[in-house]
Amino acid sequence: MTIDPHHNQTLEEMDVRTLLHPSTSISDHLANGPRIMVGGSGVHVTDSKGNRYLDGAAGLWCVNVGYGRTEIADAIHRQSTTLPYFHSFTSMSNEPSILLADRVLRWTPPGMSKVIFGSGGSDANDTNVKIVWYYNNMRGLPEKKKILSRKRAYHGVSVASGSLTGLPINHVAFDLPLPMMKHTHSVDTYREKPAGMSEADFTAYLAAELEALILAEGPDTVAAFIAEPLMGTGGVLVPPEGYFPAIQAVLDRYDVLMIADEVICGFGRLGTRFGSDKFNIRPDIMTMAKGLSSGYLPISASVINEKIWTVLKETAPKMPGFGHGLTYSAHPTCAAAALANLDILERENLVDNAARAGAALKARLKAELGDHPLVGDIRGEGLMIGVELVADKATKQELNLGLKVGPRVMARGYHEGILVRALPHRTVMAMSPPLILSDDNIDELVTGLKKAIGFVHDELVRDKVDLANG
Repeated sequence: MTIDPHHNQTLEEMDVRTLLHPSTSISDHLANGPRIMVGGSGVHVTDSKGNRYLDGAAGLWCVNVGYGRTEIADAIHRQSTTLPYFHSFTSMSNEPSILLADRVLRWTPPGMSKVIFGSGGSDANDTNVKIVWYYNNMRGLPEKKKILSRKRAYHGVSVASGSLTGLPINHVAFDLPLPMMKHTHSVDTYREKPAGMSEADFTAYLAAELEALILAEGPDTVAAFIAEPLMGTGGVLVPPEGYFPAIQAVLDRYDVLMIADEVICGFGRLGTRFGSDKFNIRPDIMTMAKGLSSGYLPISASVINEKIWTVLKETAPKMPGFGHGLTYSAHPTCAAAALANLDILERENLVDNAARAGAALKARLKAELGDHPLVGDIRGEGLMIGVELVADKATKQELNLGLKVGPRVMARGYHEGILVRALPHRTVMAMSPPLILSDDNIDELVTGLKKAIGFVHDELVRDKVDLANG
């Protein structure tokens, strides 16, 4: 449809002319253009050509309550016609944000104390970095500033959060990471756990590696460790048995804060309220976004515990104010959307449904795809599942990324009526559907993925492709 009378362009042509798309191959986009979504209902979305897809990715891991929720739309409308916006600087406040802060704290594990709102996970992790630095400055520890993360972690793409991210695609050509951000091993039990080593021994190995890094950097310089409870973009990586308690024992020895990045895992995705509940994490700071509003409006939260708040409160007379905040911190309309979203999560018991549906989805994937020659591993918790594709099942030989097998499976998925994500670092197909997923939806998703993988596999066999070397 042509909609621009001045340039006589279709929406697709206008998109290519005007938009720079995040996390997109520029050359591919210039050649192929966009897929334009126009509607959504439940777990399905529809594009501008009338094609309907089961959204097996919930947007970007975020549409937890599904599409078309009129309760959220109504809350947004009510708030935007009364007080659409006001700031939260200089003690200003608004009712939805006050209620949301209280609600968030009632969802969190014990010991969390204060909430500062933002617009997305990246800015929330930037806020966390600044709070950590502020906290140690106020304690008289100005050298204690380094933040430790993990290889393959994803914590955002701004300068600080992008440095905490541990993926080369987010560093190369951007002059990241910053020098005070260091990375230790991921929790990839499929590829990085030595052969014959138990999960418990792998946990001990990873904890020892973290301790060695702290000692090498100098404990007086290391301020915090940040981790996703279950790693997302890096490959849907589940921590080994006992991982976080072992890690926190190391952090406690050296006075290092624990930042739990709950942007994906939070608000029910793993079948628990937070990943911290699932994996026995004792967070000093929690990062939240995505499922907080199910993506209906942009909002994030950084939540600090009582230990950090006590230092901020007791040292407040030394400072003229807490010199941090965003124009849209505690945005009343975004907060109203989040409150309505949490109402749905609680009323429909979607946390428990994520646990039930997630177990059923993983079991069905293993039954239908576990023996497929391209499928090396199927892993995850709740409704956060990854299927890793390999060149050789027996040796776990990786597929050559140049073959773009993941993107080809994702593209074939469109023809099969499903949306899944091909992750950038390894050939992993990620699924994180809305928490309202039903048994019929599971059948639709698994059937579509099986057909897509089978189609691409048949193409590779037909063309006699060397899967490891391209």
